[in-house]
Amino acid sequence: MDRRELGRFGEERAARYLRLRGYRIVETNFSCRSGEIDLIAQRGKYLAFVEVKLRKNADFAAAREFVTAAKRQRIRTAAALWLSQHETVKQPRFDVVEIYAPLGAEGPITVNHIENAFE
Repeated sequence: MDRRELGRFGEERAARYLRLRGYRIVETNFSCRSGEIDLIAQRGKYLAFVEVKLRKNADFAAAREFVTAAKRQRIRTAAALWLSQHETVKQPRFDVVEIYAPLGAEGPITVNHIENAFE
C-alpha cells in the first residue's frame, strides 16, 4: 500500500469511527491553496475540522505531535475559507484523530479522538 492509499485508509477509518459516535461527515478532503482539511464533521452544536494522523505506533511520538504549528495554521486558514463559503450556526473546533495500525490495513487498529486539539 503506498502513502496515498494509506492516507485514504486512515481517513476512511476515522470517518467510520466518527459516524459510529454520532457525527455526520459534511465533507472530506477539502483543499484550497492554503491547505487541506481531511474531514469536516458535525455533531450537536459543533462543526469539527478534523486532521487524521495514521502511524504504526507511538514509539517515537504520539501521532498528534505531527500536527505542527505550520500545519495547524494551514488548517485554520482552510477552515476560515470553508466557513466563508458555507453558512453555519455550529461552533467550529479543531480535532485530531490518531490511528495506530501496527500491521497496516491488515491488522487491528487503535483510534484516539482528541476533541478541540488546538485553537
